[in-house]
Amino acid sequence: MKKPSDINLSVQMGPLTLQNPVTTASGTFGYGIEYAPYCDITRLGGVTVKGINLEPRKGHCQPRIVETASGMLNCIGLQNTGVDVFIKEKLPFFHNIPTACIVNVNGSSLDEYIAVTEKLSDQKGVAALEVNVSCPNVSKGGIAFGVDPLMTERVTKELRGRTHLPLIVKLSPNVTDISTIARAAENGGADALSLINTLLGMAIDTKTRKPVLSNITGGLSGPAIKPVALRCVWQVYNAVSIPIIGMGGISSGQDAIEFILAGATAISVGTANFSDPGISVKILDQIIEYCCQNSIDSISSLTGKLDVS
Repeated sequence: MKKPSDINLSVQMGPLTLQNPVTTASGTFGYGIEYAPYCDITRLGGVTVKGINLEPRKGHCQPRIVETASGMLNCIGLQNTGVDVFIKEKLPFFHNIPTACIVNVNGSSLDEYIAVTEKLSDQKGVAALEVNVSCPNVSKGGIAFGVDPLMTERVTKELRGRTHLPLIVKLSPNVTDISTIARAAENGGADALSLINTLLGMAIDTKTRKPVLSNITGGLSGPAIKPVALRCVWQVYNAVSIPIIGMGGISSGQDAIEFILAGATAISVGTANFSDPGISVKILDQIIEYCCQNSIDSISSLTGKLDVS
């Protein structure tokens, strides 16, 4: 059996090298700082901070979280500090640690995406940008950028021309064909893709006969969406040639290995962080154990090795 020191855990996400394939999903790990007392963040490959807008956002009013069978619904509403406060108060945490800081970029217009990207591009500590194309485009009546291949490609192309940082486009599963959207992002110049974002869902209080969430609908995450996420990663892996960060219901090393076999180069841990703040490091250790037991020299050698014969 191999020793942990014998295994090459580093992975390549386009021009970005991660020290291992374990990252955290945007919106589930705050700005990273909040989890530092409970998790050795320096051991992770990357932390994707919560989505950042140009100006601060308060998000939706309560209630905005509800537990569901094997998961949860949320309608936080992209609450965040805004890019200037993030740069001044949150980003310095990543200045001197080996863990990559991936900043999730939000926008209600193309101009906002561009403005946030330009402000972040030359900041020390920012390793990559993850573009959240699930944001509603206000000029198009609220339709999400990521459900339209043309809009996805345009946003990606505009941002690609305005930053030297690795560009990761985060895809929504709330589309007819996620492979089409993935190819549009690739054509626009994305270095990598992350998927999936949450599935649209809702909950109803039968006593009041009203929606439980203040926004009526919310994003479903957790173990319940894992089969859908795996399918999406496998489909996209077979449709594009750029790396994938797989996410959706990962709560163990076995889950992570499944995503890697389906085509993910790296993985993100999301909802599981809420029940166990240290779960990401535990998953990394379980991945290492799997590699040792199965004589795996390099974690990247498992990407896309699903046997469908």
